[in-house]
Amino acid sequence: MTLVVPFDGSELAEAALVRAAEFATVFEENVRAVSVVPENNARYAREQGWLGPEEEFDLESVVGGLHTNVTELYPSADFQHVVVDRYSPAGEIANRIRKLARDADASMVFVGSENAGHVVASVSSVGKRVLREDAYDVVVVRQRMPSKVAALREHSPHREGKSDFYLP
Repeated sequence: MTLVVPFDGSELAEAALVRAAEFATVFEENVRAVSVVPENNARYAREQGWLGPEEEFDLESVVGGLHTNVTELYPSADFQHVVVDRYSPAGEIANRIRKLARDADASMVFVGSENAGHVVASVSSVGKRVLREDAYDVVVVRQRMPSKVAALREHSPHREGKSDFYLP
């Protein structure tokens, strides 16, 4: 079984990855961060903070940046990305995340969402669709910077070597 974290590099995704790392230690499970990247969509990449204002879209650079972000927080995490069509709707992104979670035999998925409230329907469109899956439990992370994010980045017991590659 695996703990899966949809990862877009946001503060909430980072917080979700840290929470998954904490659970991984207790449950002795692997963590897999998964990213969905719309192909050649510079506007979306800029909105996500993957590109600078004038930077050209470069898939290898975007994916490499996401992978680096993951390994800085939790070097033992596996990283996987998929590329979708440039104009894929949120539903397609959520479907890919759910498929990646099922393929990984996820026991839990950690979703960072500031829109999570008392009702699951209030979660953002991608998060809401990921939550619908009943093949795994879902942990919704609402706090941007749990106190352990900085500590984990600096003092992680999982800082052992991890290769620089990412899964295509």
